[in-house]
Parts: sequence; structure tokens; C-alpha cells
Amino acid sequence: MSRVLVVDDEPQILRALQTSLRGAGYEGETATTGEHALTSAAVNPPDAVILDLVLPDMRGTEVCKKLREWTEVPVIVLSAVGDESEKVAALDAGADDYVTKPFGVDELLARLRAALRRADPSTEPVVVVGDLRIDLEAREVTLAGERVQLTPHEYELLRLLARHEGKLLTHQAILREVWGEAYAGESHYLHVYVSQLRRKLEPDPARPRTILTEPGVGYRLVNPLRDS
Repeated sequence: MSRVLVVDDEPQILRALQTSLRGAGYEGETATTGEHALTSAAVNPPDAVILDLVLPDMRGTEVCKKLREWTEVPVIVLSAVGDESEKVAALDAGADDYVTKPFGVDELLARLRAALRRADPSTEPVVVVGDLRIDLEAREVTLAGERVQLTPHEYELLRLLARHEGKLLTHQAILREVWGEAYAGESHYLHVYVSQLRRKLEPDPARPRTILTEPGVGYRLVNPLRDS
């Protein structure tokens, strides 16, 4: 049974999440402050963390940074903050995903399942999302059994998204990884290449189901037949 550490200072949210996690087959632990969360994670490492951004003693972003100094445990941030820069900061601090309050429990559990799948070390070097198959070792992409020709940058962008299937990657993180640090602010590059990939991979590029946009934040690759 996977253990999930829930970090929030609102008792009603802690109770609700504990009940929902238990019903979904997880063991839920709770913490109400950043220091409590860090101590709990160190003493009894969880399989995943659900972390509120606003805590009494420190920002959730700081908790995430401290966790990332020693663990790669999946972290899903809960945020009531509408400012996109807060979400970007949390993701850049090492969070795997975020859900905005008020949130649906079903969506949160789907994000949790996806994060735990990514953390599974048994993951094969072939990513399958619907009819799309990405062989990371052979550098081969097929759609419904037909090989898809991609430019080098298109492939590197798709490869990055596939290696983090389901995870939300910020614009800056993608640009740094695919184009280099000098291009971290050149978001127009990214928009162009995402559009090109969608034309080649999506049945309806105007209504993408595989390469999804999180407005103002970034992109994620999802399986339209599975949790998204």
C-alpha cells in the first residue's frame, strides 16, 4: 500500500483527503507545517506528497526545495493562489504537478496515480499514449503503426515530454532542456514546435488530446485513454 503524506493546515481538507485516500487504497499521513512535513518525510519516507503552498511556517515552495535536496518523491502542490507565477515557481522548485483549490477529488487521485506511475523504476523505454508509440531507445515514433518523421528538435521536445509522461513541464524548463539556457525566455520557439507536433500527432490539432496546454504555465503529454 502506497503511503501519501498530506501537508495542509486546514483540518477539513486533511480529514477529507485522508478519507478519500483511504477509500482509494492509500495510507494517508498528515502534517500541518513545513517543518512537521520535512521531519515526517525524513523519519518515514512517503511514496508521494500532497503539499499546500501556504503553510504557517514556510511556503510550500520552500518545503519542495528542501525535499528535493535528498529525495525524488512525487510532489503534487495544492494551490489556492491564482497567480500563475506561484505555480511556475512550485514546479521549478521540483513539484511534479499542481491542483488548484477548490479541486475535485477524482482529479487529484488521477494526478496522484500518474505521479506514482512515473516514479516506478520498472518503466520501460517505450512510452505508449493512445495510438502514439515512442521508443526512446530506438528514437522511433509511430502513430497507429505508421512511422512519423520528426525534425531533430521536434523529436527532442516529444522525447522530453514522453520521459515525463503526465507531468506538467514549464515553458522555461522545456526551453532550457531542448534548446539550451540561452533560449529559456524564447517562448515563441516552443509554441511553434508544439503546433508542429500537434499537426503530426493529433487527430484534431485544434482540440489536442495528447499534448495538453496548461495556460501560462507549460505543457504535458498524457494518454487520452488513461488518467489525464
